[in-house]
Amino acid sequence: MKRHAGAVLSSIKIDKTAEKKISIQLYMALRDLLLTGALTPGDRMPATRTLAQEIGVSRTTVIDAIDRLIAEGLLEARVGAGTFVSEALNARLAPKPSPEASDITPVVPRLSHATRHAIPDFTLRSRLPHKSQAFVTALPALDAFPMAQWAKLSARHWRKDRDHVAGYGEPFGYMPLRRAIARQLNASRGIKCDPEQIFITNGAQRAFSLVGGMLVNPGEPIWFENPGAIGARNAFVAIGARPIPVAVDEEGLCIEDGLAKAPYFRLAFVTPSHQQPLGHVMSLSRRLALLKAANEADAMIVEDDYDGEFYFGDQPPPTLKSIDTHGRVIYIGTFSKSLFPALRLGFVLVPEGLVESFERVCLTWLAGVPTVTQAIVAEFMDEGMFATHIRTMRQLYKHRHDTLMAEAVGLAGEIDLQPTSSGFHAVGLVSDRYDEDRIVSEAAKHGITTAPLSRYALGRIPQRGIVLGFGSSGQDDIRKGMKVLRKILPDCCTS
Repeated sequence: MKRHAGAVLSSIKIDKTAEKKISIQLYMALRDLLLTGALTPGDRMPATRTLAQEIGVSRTTVIDAIDRLIAEGLLEARVGAGTFVSEALNARLAPKPSPEASDITPVVPRLSHATRHAIPDFTLRSRLPHKSQAFVTALPALDAFPMAQWAKLSARHWRKDRDHVAGYGEPFGYMPLRRAIARQLNASRGIKCDPEQIFITNGAQRAFSLVGGMLVNPGEPIWFENPGAIGARNAFVAIGARPIPVAVDEEGLCIEDGLAKAPYFRLAFVTPSHQQPLGHVMSLSRRLALLKAANEADAMIVEDDYDGEFYFGDQPPPTLKSIDTHGRVIYIGTFSKSLFPALRLGFVLVPEGLVESFERVCLTWLAGVPTVTQAIVAEFMDEGMFATHIRTMRQLYKHRHDTLMAEAVGLAGEIDLQPTSSGFHAVGLVSDRYDEDRIVSEAAKHGITTAPLSRYALGRIPQRGIVLGFGSSGQDDIRKGMKVLRKILPDCCTS
């Protein structure tokens, strides 16, 4: 295999009109790069002929500078391999100047109004770990993903025409994938739509930002479930929207609470099929009331169906989009849960009245998602692999959910685990005797990741609890995790 040609040293500038000899200029420039850490020990230097061509000097000049650096011990020549930065340079690298010693005064740039004022403290929380262990939330069972099938499809597409795999993606999305999603939504979620109504995005988060930027002006109120989805909330806040915390009960979003707080809302965000994080399913009466309120306020509704494929109960609940008769619902989905998060692939299904506007905005602002990624997912769906994977995951998540519920029996009265029939997380409501933040902190010391219910809250909520993910946790991990919770509870009392 051909060795790489070494570092590109295009920052070196030679002034051929200067009195100082060119070889000295080159020597000093290379020495400065070595001593300031721009080139690190073990890096291969470019060949003398290559460096001479790139800088525009003679090869003899380059050889002279390189020889001087070798003599100083900054470079070392290896027979048959080339010239490398000396490992001994580690001891000679100049320390970074302290802020007091620097002549440069750092400037804090003026931030936008949205950044300075619209993002309150509740968004500034540390990111939860996202690795397969108990009880990480929002992470699917990566251990059960059919990676061998995926690898074969990937290899097939990477061998295709380079315009297909390496060019800019289509701004609306790869049409075969849009068709595959439309078929999937019709068959599994009862949503009838045209592929032209579907736009592919870099994940659901990008879809939220896109919708918010198109429909909401800074300062306009949007109804938001309280507690609710953190990522969507932050996306809307970032574009300057004013989220209104609307209470959630066993029937879903409380429409009366929303009307009392902001009757003329611009947009409502809901997770009706599996409320995030409480897990409730929005009742039909609430769905109809929400659609009525949106019509009267001339508002839109964003339905986030983040894990709608993974219903393992008797009958999956209908989507809000499937009963929308006035074109008020914008449906957003993601492959982060159904396949894996690293895809960064989501989609937005818009009403017919918004198709032209979305096309115009996507043509203007978006570069599109990599075509090869979309093509692999499209074929994964068209070949029936997606449907098979979903069926397998439903059963797997049901087994893991049942294991979690069985292990939680020993915590009855302390942590009241709420059963769920969809997705891969459950909420454990805690007794007033316990501090939910302390439970989370103590669990983390034992390698167990969970989240307090308050993390999802936009305002005060009546519940206290912790969110337990079981999607990426094997049954042994679940049992060990519950054992840890039983062990630490006595140390997490409020008094």
